[in-house]
Amino acid sequence: MLHLVATPIGNLSDMPPRALEALRGASVVACEDTRRTWQLLAHFGIPRPEMMLSYREGQERSAGEKILRLLREGRDVALCTDAGMPCVSDPGFRLVRDAVVEGIPVTVEPGPCAAVAALVLSGLPTSSWTFLGFPPRKPGPERRFFEAESESVHTLIFYESPFRIGKTLEAAAQVLGADRQAAVCLEITKKFERVERGTLDALAKKFLASPPKGEIVVVVAGKQREKHSADDGTDEPD
Repeated sequence: MLHLVATPIGNLSDMPPRALEALRGASVVACEDTRRTWQLLAHFGIPRPEMMLSYREGQERSAGEKILRLLREGRDVALCTDAGMPCVSDPGFRLVRDAVVEGIPVTVEPGPCAAVAALVLSGLPTSSWTFLGFPPRKPGPERRFFEAESESVHTLIFYESPFRIGKTLEAAAQVLGADRQAAVCLEITKKFERVERGTLDALAKKFLASPPKGEIVVVVAGKQREKHSADDGTDEPD
């Protein structure tokens, strides 16, 4: 069976008990960075598995074929990424798709996910939302990235690096509107966790003037409908 194992996004106390059981029971652990995952296993007193192998972006096809062979042999494989949930802006989708096609059982040990954590921290509507991953780096594709969502009423969530956050917020403000409400969530679950809330324009100016450090999730309000409820994060019928 293929186990999709969520791991902490910052605070090791968030490690799910079922995830620990899956890692202890798997004869094979596939991960983005074997050194980092071995440190995680050692922290929780989990013995080194029979086999550890790398499954990271750029070599998903070759590594995936090896993992599928092991699954066909009847091995239990635990797939984890450096932090958070496999397949959510991290490697895993192709392997899950191929396992499903072959009829190989797949299960999940759910746990931390930065996108969901940021959504509930943001104070923005949670009834419907769209996760966008990382925006493109080049200006043209980045603009089209936001234009595709400009009429969406759903809350938008995306990841960004601290080196680019100011310019990305500036681009979002130009396309989605300077006064669109947003939240920038930094270092979620870590010691210096904080959330900066305001308009896209104000947040862009803030982070252009003072670039932050650490991991970032951005949450942007959807296009406002004529009727909505601000109390519980749900929209009223039009």
